[in-house]
Amino acid sequence: MQYLERITIDPAVCHGKPCIRGMRWPVEVVMDMLGSGMSIDEILEDHPELEREDILASLNYAKLLVSGRLINEAA
Repeated sequence: MQYLERITIDPAVCHGKPCIRGMRWPVEVVMDMLGSGMSIDEILEDHPELEREDILASLNYAKLLVSGRLINEAA
């Protein structure tokens, strides 16, 4: 799936939560910012270490989780 390679899971990073590119940016934090009403541009302005593709990857990852599909099925 497009962008999914940007989501990493490492037991040594954020207790194994899905994160952006191995950084300490859990997908759930990105989703929380979007859910609070922040736009992608606002998130990127406040957090320049993130890229637009990281936000889209988080959305795609969340979509797969709520769809009930296994992540490795989407590859």
